[in-house]
Amino acid sequence: MLDIKHPPPVTVTVTRDRAPAVTVTALVKESMHPPPSDTTNASEKANAAFVILTRNKDLKSLRETLIQLEDRFNRRYHYPYVFLNNEPFSDEFKEKIASVVTGECQFGLIPHEHWSYPDYINQTKAAEVRDDMKRRKIIYGDNESYRHMCRYESGFFFRHQLMDQYKWYWRVEPGVKFGCEIDYDPFMFMEKNNKKYGFTITIKEYVQTIPTLWNTTLDFMKKNKDMVPASNLMEFVTGKDGGYNLCHFWSNFEIGSLDFLRSKEYLA
Repeated sequence: MLDIKHPPPVTVTVTRDRAPAVTVTALVKESMHPPPSDTTNASEKANAAFVILTRNKDLKSLRETLIQLEDRFNRRYHYPYVFLNNEPFSDEFKEKIASVVTGECQFGLIPHEHWSYPDYINQTKAAEVRDDMKRRKIIYGDNESYRHMCRYESGFFFRHQLMDQYKWYWRVEPGVKFGCEIDYDPFMFMEKNNKKYGFTITIKEYVQTIPTLWNTTLDFMKKNKDMVPASNLMEFVTGKDGGYNLCHFWSNFEIGSLDFLRSKEYLA
């Protein structure tokens, strides 16, 4: 039998400047990834706000999201929130939302013309197309409200008067989770590094939902060559044959420059 001598246990003494964790789970998280102090110097802040498109019925899920967002990030920075709805917010919604955040809250009503059909749209034909997509079981095929939402997020939220005072935005969705500490200011990072847009998820698009998108995009680029920078993301979204590879980013989580969205290039 071998006589194996094990080394003596190593004792590590940890000195903390803050109060010790009060639960085992918190202690484990603290030892693996110590969160920054609540006294982080956040005096240098961007002119930015969280923007949230939501409805009264989202109250419970949105409160849970905001509690996590405050705990993981905004308790140190106190950035303001802009809540937008195509229907008036209830007093209960406003009170219960404001009670869980540290930043100023502003609640806005979306103008009807931003959440409806443009005059040039044939609504009869649009309804027929939705019915056809429903029959073919295409995702969101017959969802009219979803289309209004996509149109609004792409072309109108940054035109709301409550957004006029800001230069940066961070889109937040009701029900999302923030599981990790965000120990730096993404707004300031983007501002200092001349970044205009940030996203987190890219997946393949449902090709049935975008039958004309790629050709329309190429046509626009040909007609507006002066708006296409030499350094761009064409390689990111095209395959070896030069065609669209169906890669797209989800805008559900995005941080971006409002000056860019207001630019003539974006609005062209």
